[in-house]
Parts: sequence; C-alpha cells; structure tokens
Amino acid sequence: MIFKKSKKQIFSVLGLAEKERKRQENSLNLIASENIPFKNVLKASGSILMSKYSEGYPFKRYYSGNKYIDQIESLAIEKGKKLFNADHINVQPHSGSSANMASYFALTEWLGKGKKILAMALDQGGHLSHGSRVSFSGKLFQTQFYNLDEDYSIDYNKAEKRALDFKPDILISGASAYPREINFKKFQKIANKVGAYHVADIAHIAGLVATGLHQSPVSFADVVTGTTQKTLKGPRGGFIICKEEHKEKIDKAVFPGIQGGPLENIIAGKAICFQNALKPCFKKYQKQVLVNAKTLAKELIKNGINVLTDGTDNHLIIINVLNLDLTGKAAENILEKAHITVNKNMIPYDKKSPNNPSGIRLGTPFLTSRGMKEKEMKEIAKIIVKLLKHKGEKKIEKQAKALVLELCKKFPINNSD
Repeated sequence: MIFKKSKKQIFSVLGLAEKERKRQENSLNLIASENIPFKNVLKASGSILMSKYSEGYPFKRYYSGNKYIDQIESLAIEKGKKLFNADHINVQPHSGSSANMASYFALTEWLGKGKKILAMALDQGGHLSHGSRVSFSGKLFQTQFYNLDEDYSIDYNKAEKRALDFKPDILISGASAYPREINFKKFQKIANKVGAYHVADIAHIAGLVATGLHQSPVSFADVVTGTTQKTLKGPRGGFIICKEEHKEKIDKAVFPGIQGGPLENIIAGKAICFQNALKPCFKKYQKQVLVNAKTLAKELIKNGINVLTDGTDNHLIIINVLNLDLTGKAAENILEKAHITVNKNMIPYDKKSPNNPSGIRLGTPFLTSRGMKEKEMKEIAKIIVKLLKHKGEKKIEKQAKALVLELCKKFPINNSD
C-alpha cells in the first residue's frame, strides 16, 4: 500500500511538471529573472551527477570517488574565469543570495552586527540580500541605503555623501530592478574614498557584462557576485568572482562557512552555460535582448504607459501602474489571465507594500530566447496596453489570450545550444 501510494505521488509530481511545461509553452514570460536554459544545461542539471557528494574543492575533497567531478568543477572554474576575465571564481554558491552572504561574511571576518553595509534600498531597485531588514543581511549587519534621484537614476554624489557619513565596511553596487546602466567605476571610487570593500552584484546583468554590453566591475571591485539562471541562460545557481587576494577567505566562507556539499549537477550546468556564453552567437543574443527591451519600452510609452526613467539600458522595464487605477498585484493578475507573466514590483518611494506595490517589472530574456524580435515586442506591448487600460472587459481578455497563444505557437520554446 505504501509503495502504491508513493508511486502515485511520483506520477502526480511528474504530471504537474508536465503541466508546468505546457504553461510555459503557452505563456509569454516577461519575468526579468527567468530564462530558457540551454538544452545541455538541462541535461546536466538532471543527470547522475546529483548523486555525488563532493564537500571541498577540486582535488581537495572530503569524499572519495570525485575523479570526474573534480574535472567538471575545474572546467566550470576555467570557463567562468575566461568569460569574465577574472582572477578567481567560486562556482559552488547555491544562489545569488548565498553568494552575497558568503561574500559579506568573508570580507567582514564573520563579525556581523559590528560591521556596516551601504546599498541601494529595496524600494529603489535593490535586492533583499543587500541589507533589507527582513533578510539575513539586515538582521546580521548594520545597514543604510542610498536612494535614487527624482528622475529615478542613481545620484552618485548623494551615494558618496551617504558613504562618507555612514562609513560602511562594505559598499554594494548592483540591483534587481534598476533599468539603467550602473557605473561600477564610480562606486569603486566611493569605496576607495571611505575605505570600504566594494561588492558588485551582477545577478541580473551577468550576460550583458560577460559580452561587454554593460560595464564590468570585475577589474576593480573586490568581489563580484552573480547568478547563472537569468541573462546567462544557465541553471539556477550563484557564483562569486574575486581578486586573488580574497580567494582563500571567499572559498572558506562558501565551504565550510555557509554550505556543505555543492550541487555538482548544477555546477556542470554552469560549466556548459559559461562555455556557451563564450560563443559569438551569445553576444548576438544579448544584443537582441537589449533591442527587444528598448522596443517594448518605447511602444509602451507611446501608448501612455508610465515607464520609469522613460526607457531602459538593460533587459528590464519598470512600470508605474497607479495612473491606470491599478496596483502592481492587480496588473499582474490581469496579465496572467491572458497568459502573460510579469511580477509585481515596488517603485522608488513606493507608499504601498511589497505584497501589493505600485508597479510591475518586465524583462525580455525569455521571449528573446524563443526567437522573438522587435515586431513581436510591438505586438506584445499593444496587448499589454489593451489589457491594462480595459481591465475586467471579457472581450478584450479573450482577444488578448488568442493573440498570446498565436504568438506562443509561432515561437515554441526551444532549449537549443
């Protein structure tokens, strides 16, 4: 009886996984932090490699039987260093947040509340792990934030003034909802002025940085953290890049500091991801991601949608929906009914809660991976505008859903390499 029940549950899970595949196939995914992984990334991530325990680092393991695992992780390190022109890369962090955690602990010698972090505020476009009070970073460190200017761009002079007043031990640059290019070099100058370590979080823009389409912080920041599942088209996971002088303490902070055995199946996926990102066609893909984002933003603005900063320099767009008599949650729900997925998002100086904020965030990596270009972005923008401006109108919703399904059929998900 127990076996039969377990077998039924397994089939139920696999059945739900198939339903999720169909949902993705029949939806327009505009979530900026999601993408279609390369085919071989999927294959490696679900492979026999997940069965192996490999605490430690290549050729210095606490378990035997790691002959091939060591070669795979060494390849991931080699390709990652080449891709980002880095002194050192640790490919073991399970996520961007754990990469940030290990970095903070390494640079502050695990002193927690005795140390200070200065970063972009969550409602301005920062990330939970950059010092938010609900995150480990806000609970274990003293944190203050720099805010955006009135035009929703980073005011580096104000950030410098805040740094001089607060004197942080770590200055964090990078964001999860900021549509303009970040000048990492200016942040490095601020860090130098106040004697702080500079941690640059490129989780969202790693693909753009790797292909030279966004300024890279690697040559001057003390530590650079990132993820592989967003613009890099890899598996869900994190990485840490650092200067040679920080290599030992970064590695020790990851293991045995905050993690045990690494996910070698995911690390194999990272190796493949980095290798694919070194190909010329990957830069072409990233260029299309940017063109698509700019086209989508321009078309939305043309149709009266309040796009913050009047456009974008990267893969994402932030929209204020209050003038449409909507909240971010309501807009998200309206679009999802028509098979368009976005995420509700706070806007700078938002007076609403994170659970029901004033904005939504859109991104173009996933749709670009499906082969969509400027023409499709214009069509999608018009569908979004109609849905948001005619909320609750069943006829509009039905028409929109039909157009979405037509686009999905024309551009099927293809996990090619």
